[in-house]
Amino acid sequence: MAYNEVTAQRIRACLLQRSVDFEEKKMFMGICFMVDEKMLCCTHSDKITNEDLLLCRVSDEDFSELIEQNYVEPMIMGERKMKNYLLVSEPGFEKQENLQVWIDRCLKYNPTAKKSKKSK
Repeated sequence: MAYNEVTAQRIRACLLQRSVDFEEKKMFMGICFMVDEKMLCCTHSDKITNEDLLLCRVSDEDFSELIEQNYVEPMIMGERKMKNYLLVSEPGFEKQENLQVWIDRCLKYNPTAKKSKKSK
């Protein structure tokens, strides 16, 4: 599991500042922050560049707006773009206030996001 512990700690601080009840799970080759049993965001390091990345789960409307920003791209698994998932490269969340904006967008979508199907 490759992820930047400093970034993970910054995400924890954002969530604690908002009094959000969350849990952490190792997935997506990093650490995922879950709220109400739904993925909120993840942090991991790129295998090739070692760049710190933030994976955000946002609404359709926010996705359309945010995908146009610098340092943002869709999450792609295989050849498929994952709906509602954005990858933000390190310069896009380097400042704490920028990270908080990303976390707030994820928190805004979380109540309406669907839970993943649990395997039995």
